[in-house]
Amino acid sequence: MPEQKTSLDHSAPAPRRTKRVVVPGKHAQADGLQLRSYDVGALPLLTQIVERMQLQRILSQHLPKDDSRTELPTVTALLVLFANLLMAREPVYGVGEWAALFPPDLLGLREQDLSRLHDDRLGRCLDRMFEGIGPTLIMAVVRHVIREFAIGLDELHNDSTTVSFYGAYNEAGQESEQRGRPTHAITWGHSKARRPDLKQLLYTLTVTSDGNVPVYFSSASGNTVDDGTHIGTWDLLYELIGHANFLYVADCKLASSENLSHMATRGGRFVTVLPRGRTEDKAFRQRLRATPSVLKWTLLYKLANDKGHIIDELFVCEDDHIHSEGYRLLWYRSTRKAEQDQSRRARSIQKTTEALSDLRERLQGPRTRFRERAKVEQALAELLAEAEASPWLLVEIEEQEEETFRQATRGRPSEQTKYLRETRSRFTLTWKLNVEALSEAEREDGVFPLLTNDRKLSATEVLQAYKRQPLLEKRFSQFKTDFAVAPVFLKNVSRIQGLLAAYFFALLVQTLLERELRQAMARAGVATLPLYPEDRPCARPTTHRLIEVFSPIQRHEVRVGQAEAQVMVTKLTKTQRSIIRLLGLDPRAYGLA
Repeated sequence: MPEQKTSLDHSAPAPRRTKRVVVPGKHAQADGLQLRSYDVGALPLLTQIVERMQLQRILSQHLPKDDSRTELPTVTALLVLFANLLMAREPVYGVGEWAALFPPDLLGLREQDLSRLHDDRLGRCLDRMFEGIGPTLIMAVVRHVIREFAIGLDELHNDSTTVSFYGAYNEAGQESEQRGRPTHAITWGHSKARRPDLKQLLYTLTVTSDGNVPVYFSSASGNTVDDGTHIGTWDLLYELIGHANFLYVADCKLASSENLSHMATRGGRFVTVLPRGRTEDKAFRQRLRATPSVLKWTLLYKLANDKGHIIDELFVCEDDHIHSEGYRLLWYRSTRKAEQDQSRRARSIQKTTEALSDLRERLQGPRTRFRERAKVEQALAELLAEAEASPWLLVEIEEQEEETFRQATRGRPSEQTKYLRETRSRFTLTWKLNVEALSEAEREDGVFPLLTNDRKLSATEVLQAYKRQPLLEKRFSQFKTDFAVAPVFLKNVSRIQGLLAAYFFALLVQTLLERELRQAMARAGVATLPLYPEDRPCARPTTHRLIEVFSPIQRHEVRVGQAEAQVMVTKLTKTQRSIIRLLGLDPRAYGLA
């Protein structure tokens, strides 16, 4: 029987998505009894913060208007997505199933909206977010947050990280335009995650010293250099605050002449690290190596751990130092950093000696290919070029003559057999520590320079401002662990940019909840809360831990026959009640009178 070929009608429309009927909660029934159970968790705590932020109103004003046929508003769906990012981090296609576990009213939904909360709808919502996100929307949200939560803006910290992507992303390899707006290039660049094999985007964040609250973010192509992001960020912060009299703290990428001049000439203040290799840095370190006793250091303060043991001592050099462009240059020394520098150098030396041992084994192998000195020198140069410890090791190549004998003619050897003597060069490596170089390096341990144009700040105040910079790294850590930003389960770069904006708003909610609880604890004189396992005390509660503590809370609706359902809520623990009281949350949100 001949094979029948089926012709494809390419003009036929694609089949429409089958409408699902989603019933919220989990159900059980037996002998006239019906039970419907919902998760509640920490959702009321997060909802309180979102309502105070007025996210729904502000997003509605700045995002493109919905089509009249839209059944589920964009902003409503985005708020559900924010809650998911905070509590579960499900892929976009799993948000609808996750939302069905909760009472629809807690998510601002109607029961019929659950079936509309699918991946296509959320994808279109991210398209709308991409179209509307920008400085205007971000500053509208942040301005209201600053007023509502009384956030101080006298000191701001800026830094960047990278978001890695698994996959080719060939269509997003170049910057282009979608929906009338520019898109980033997902491409290779300097990976801060130490994954140079993965493509990436750059994510820049600015936070306050008051609670580390995010006040601005931006994203850029993966090959963007950090140096060029500071001027645009500072100008937007100037517009947000309304004046230039705030302290801008950033890492050494800020310390370019263009960046510093832009801020200083407009009345701005900054604190940054002087990069290694600058003229002033080389001169001071050379002086430190040559005559360390000439430099005088003044103790600023000491740091102790919980047991009272001193873990760090901070000193400042008494000599005045001026940057070539007239800024203050302060040199500090930290005993803990000195220990870290020594440990890092020891690990580097060990790693380099292991690599040298491997190369030596290759040189001495019976079938080695290193028979020429030039080839050995090239291999050694490549090894030392990649090794951080090369200045502290003295490596020599030793050449030895190896004799071998073979018969001059063929045949079985006898007493009359003549042998020919052959010599071949064989190389080996020897190395030892460069004691003088190590001694000079130890004199630099723990030393670092800070650059500022603020002459009113004391040396201690400049140092403490810089020491608050790692708190921004904590936000990046939460960004990549609590929120699990990677892997990104999206392909379209415009939707990815919309998702990164959603992460900013979720991070803002998370930070504000932490700040509100910690301030409430301080006002009430509560030093710790028993949030850790086995009721161990926690002095600085995090939103992530609050979500875990409140996760067992559920709402149950029991119905007997056709009677009205009775509502029951999981009995709250003493700790949960304390947190609700500290946050000033309406007890009725958890079914309490």
